[in-house]
Amino acid sequence: MFRNHTVGVILPAYNEADRVGKVIEAMPEYVDRVYAIDDASTDDTWGAICAYTTSREAILGPAPEDGDPSEVIAADGSGHGDLDVVPVRHAINRGAGGTLKTGYGLAERDGMDITVTIDADGQMDPEEMDALIAPIVEGRADYAKGNRLAGDGSSDGMPPFRLLGNWMLTLLTKPASGYWRIRDPQNGYTAISLEALSAVDMAAVPDDHDYPNDLLARLNADGVRVADVPMDAIYGDERSTIAFSSFAPRTAKTILRSFIWRIRREGQDGKAHLPVLYVLGMLGFALGLLSIGQTAWRAVQPVAAKVSRTWPGAALLFLFGIVASLIALLVDTDDEPTVVRE
Repeated sequence: MFRNHTVGVILPAYNEADRVGKVIEAMPEYVDRVYAIDDASTDDTWGAICAYTTSREAILGPAPEDGDPSEVIAADGSGHGDLDVVPVRHAINRGAGGTLKTGYGLAERDGMDITVTIDADGQMDPEEMDALIAPIVEGRADYAKGNRLAGDGSSDGMPPFRLLGNWMLTLLTKPASGYWRIRDPQNGYTAISLEALSAVDMAAVPDDHDYPNDLLARLNADGVRVADVPMDAIYGDERSTIAFSSFAPRTAKTILRSFIWRIRREGQDGKAHLPVLYVLGMLGFALGLLSIGQTAWRAVQPVAAKVSRTWPGAALLFLFGIVASLIALLVDTDDEPTVVRE
């Protein structure tokens, strides 16, 4: 336990036979239970996980939407030493988000006060776990996430391409999630309280690597306070399982869908002015740009003198869109749940 709070750790693993055991061994002493989840790996990840439990009795887990009762196979592990390790195996690959949802469901079932998510590839330091848990235990946040973009050299270990991608996703996720002060939204090193976990509709979160962007929007809609915890980027010889060609368009769609969902939810929760302002701003901005473009095209034609008077109207429409958007942003940021900077 950590300051009288039970701590469960979700450890998703896909083809991490050489690393998952080392991560389990590095768990802090205060961790009560580890949900080590093999997401239908093609190597011996399952064998590596089961080496840390003395019980391998299979229990059928919750059936998926397609009705396949063998989707999740869980074993009631009695642990390795003083650590309770519960091995879980997906019969088919569910993806990063799907694996997290399996773990969250088990942790909520077991009543873990705090649930931490950490990857099995060694890119996250278990010794930094207490920094994630502390804001929740101290009542300053309900959800904490790592931030490798906090400055002071924390992102030095991140490859340039990943660094650029993370900054771009940070800029896009801010308006989509409504957490305007967060960074590094794709960071999978997180901690969540039991109360926040129970409040959020985890079943609706995407199954793939775009799950963090959607989850943040859902946390915001439920007023969950978030802590952004600085941590160093750790990269070795591990290979990413993310295919950029599919990840980029899928994540872009998820971010846009999350923004629309959040704004609609805000409107339903008594803030109808917010979606109205955003719609007016985007319409004015788009129509203003279109009008300015058409006017500019006509201006280069011989009849420029006849249509020059359309410039004031186009500029006014464009200015209206900017003003409405700025007001929407001010209202949105004013309604933002607390973001704690560690």
